[in-house]
Amino acid sequence: MSTTQKGYELAKEAYAAYGVDVDKAMEKLDEIPVSFHCWQFDDVLGFENSGLGLSGGIQTTGNYPGKARNFGELSADFSKALSFIPGKNKVNVHASYLDNGGKAVDRDAIEPAHFDSWIDWANSEKVGLDFNPTFFSHKLADDGYTLGHRDRGVRDFWVEHGVRCRRISEYMGKKTGQVCTMNIWIPDGEKEVPIDTFGPRERFAESLDRMCTERTDERYHLDSLESKLFGIGSEAYVVGSHEFVMGYVLSRQNMLLTMDEGHFHPTEYVSPKLSSALLFAEKGVLLHVSRPVRWDSDHVVALDDETRALMREIVRIGDYSRTFIATDYFDASINRVMAMTVGARNAKKALLEALLQPVDTLKKLEAEGDNSARFAITEELKAMPLGLVWDYYCEKQGVPVGKAWIDEAKAYEKATLSSRS
Repeated sequence: MSTTQKGYELAKEAYAAYGVDVDKAMEKLDEIPVSFHCWQFDDVLGFENSGLGLSGGIQTTGNYPGKARNFGELSADFSKALSFIPGKNKVNVHASYLDNGGKAVDRDAIEPAHFDSWIDWANSEKVGLDFNPTFFSHKLADDGYTLGHRDRGVRDFWVEHGVRCRRISEYMGKKTGQVCTMNIWIPDGEKEVPIDTFGPRERFAESLDRMCTERTDERYHLDSLESKLFGIGSEAYVVGSHEFVMGYVLSRQNMLLTMDEGHFHPTEYVSPKLSSALLFAEKGVLLHVSRPVRWDSDHVVALDDETRALMREIVRIGDYSRTFIATDYFDASINRVMAMTVGARNAKKALLEALLQPVDTLKKLEAEGDNSARFAITEELKAMPLGLVWDYYCEKQGVPVGKAWIDEAKAYEKATLSSRS
């Protein structure tokens, strides 16, 4: 018996004292996909080679060497990261990461075939795909407006982009055999509050209605709409605010509600919002697990209180068919493969910890009015040997245990990443 397995047996016995079946918790973790984002590996630049830098209120900080420069490098980096991440995984792709064969393809002309490389790679890795239209880093987004633009021609361009992205998303779902969630986020807004705050939002709603007219198969494609509090250059006014997005999703009931942990006020958490959102958003909720530090800074996910609270809430509600989990962060100040891996493993670790809670027991105590025992047990659980179960889960899944993956990642950096200029 390995040291990892010995530790697991001890942990299994400790959790059993609270009525927790550790084997069943790991089986459940195997069933819950988490979607990891491609833009961590190249600082959100994409493959269009347009010469335009990152724009749209987004900023990546740091200049660590080894950034991916093309599909081959990025997919190799992602494959390396996935080899360190246990469980059921998906990969989240932005439209700006199309494989255009070196030819200029504008956003209103992209086709499903431009993502065949991603699909072939995803199938080889046995992962699903998710998708995002790219409404930033483009000449027709330079003035800060896209689907809410006052110019009908500009809006038409972006509506067409969205229409084509929905077709691509459905195509991805059919080719991978897994539903593809397509997240819609626009950067529209201004540095100061405009006089007309109503008009851009009215135009945004009309554009979304046009964009989502075409029927799709929900077995393969689901739309989702994401709000934001502010961005660089749109500090005072954001068209797609939380109130707008909630109103649109709840009135149309034709898409998921996306809640990003970095898109609310600095002291505002997403975990308390999930039960209310799932009660009223018919299609469900897409969560972007991130870590804001004083602002929407997209720091690598840590095993912090809010990440743990969010995963606990997911498990306690138990509506897995309508709750979709994705990550969203981009750190250019450290090794990007390691950044992806740390955040992904933390998200999964927090989800495993939540599954190791005796939820039925705690709900029963609560229903009986025994809040004293409920509180005492939840506090005792905080010191339980999660790490021993996590190590065994990794070993069982065939990924490195503990810090072993770090040595492998550093070797990959030396052999591969360091050669990139």
